[in-house]
Amino acid sequence: MSMKKMIVMFTALIVFTCTVAAQDQTQGQTEKTIKHVPVKPMSAVPGKGMYTAYCAVCHGTDGKGGGPAASALKIPPTDLTLLSKNNGGKYPSLKVAASIRNESELPAHGSKEMPVWGTLFWSVSSGHESEVQQRVVNLTKYIESLQAK
Repeated sequence: MSMKKMIVMFTALIVFTCTVAAQDQTQGQTEKTIKHVPVKPMSAVPGKGMYTAYCAVCHGTDGKGGGPAASALKIPPTDLTLLSKNNGGKYPSLKVAASIRNESELPAHGSKEMPVWGTLFWSVSSGHESEVQQRVVNLTKYIESLQAK
């Protein structure tokens, strides 16, 4: 196996999607932990399906940041429904795509808490850049559909 493939596989194992794994209920306190699980390859076509599979665990199905793993994160997930509102009423599609591909300056993106989706999409797409781009475009368009009116 080539070194590049080993690095991609190792990175993928470390930064895969987050799910709430367990709750520690000792001494009357509930502490949530994050379990890292492998990303499941899926079709690049449905933006909603990719969002549900890859993003909703933290950002919530409604995009407001209240997914089941959100309370276990150090940095709360962004409310994706306010992206247009916070950008003068215009959906920042280039910023969103850059965030997904880890080409932006978002503090949480690319950390141990938020997977670097561009790298992971590259991995599940077997390195086919056109498929990675299709995934990013479809996911970006779906997030646009979540914008508050």
